[in-house]
Amino acid sequence: MEYHNPVLRQLSVDYLVSDPNGVYVDVTYGGGGHSRTIMEKLEQGRLIAFDQDADAQSQLIEDERFTFVASNFKNLGRFLKYHQAYPVNGILADLGVSSHQFDTPGRGFSYREDGALDMRMNTQSGKSAQDVINQYDEKALSDIFYRYGELSDGRALARRILKAREGQPLLTTQQLVEVLRPALPRGKENKSLSKIFQAIRIEVNQEMSVLEEFLTQTTDALKIGGRLVVISYHSLEDRLVKNFMRSGRLDGEIEKDFYGNPLTPFKLITRKAVQPGEEEINDNPRARSAKLRVAEKTEPVNHGNHI
Repeated sequence: MEYHNPVLRQLSVDYLVSDPNGVYVDVTYGGGGHSRTIMEKLEQGRLIAFDQDADAQSQLIEDERFTFVASNFKNLGRFLKYHQAYPVNGILADLGVSSHQFDTPGRGFSYREDGALDMRMNTQSGKSAQDVINQYDEKALSDIFYRYGELSDGRALARRILKAREGQPLLTTQQLVEVLRPALPRGKENKSLSKIFQAIRIEVNQEMSVLEEFLTQTTDALKIGGRLVVISYHSLEDRLVKNFMRSGRLDGEIEKDFYGNPLTPFKLITRKAVQPGEEEINDNPRARSAKLRVAEKTEPVNHGNHI
């Protein structure tokens, strides 16, 4: 089985690589699918790839033009400077969980398989899903389900978890599923479980704050004309990416100069999010929720001295 089948592989790389001799970054290396496609387009160019998951290191590209950074992409700027690759020609981020992570039961990312409640993308550090489920109070759990899973019944779910863990800690994915399934809307159990597991995973890995840290660094990390290419998989990520690309700010507010001219560091290359076609979705069902957005860094606007 392929480690990970990258979504929108060719299209995202075609948007990313404008100069075969440029320097590019893949901040979500995974199994190297996007990175290998980038390498095919490079001549004297260079690729730097990030991944905090130790499993990704079993799939590394052997090429002198390739550099791997075993780190979370929130450390983008620091490591690009360390490797003397700042600023760069393009940055690609394929957010979310890889097929390999979903399909490895012991990682705990899927409600369909029984495994330890872990969900850490970096298994060497940080709190696990077990910590979240067994230590958070009712309000904290319900807030996570509401904020990151967009679930309106988060408090009821949290109460069930607290009651169940009074007897013994919840340690596996199936223990959690058995506790929650009776409270889920009939006929929509799997959809609800998917949102619940997403919410826990986002909390465990602090995915939204990491994405914010990453995005705010890309403005300086890109050369003029360099491109930011991001593939997201749920509305929380996509909204943040959309806001940032249109304004250069996380809140989406477009600043204007004294004369009312918009001040934004990016030009939108994709006016609307690009989604996979029917053929790709049939081949890879996990592509169904993917949204691709692309922006290009522009020259600072100089409107001159208006008197």
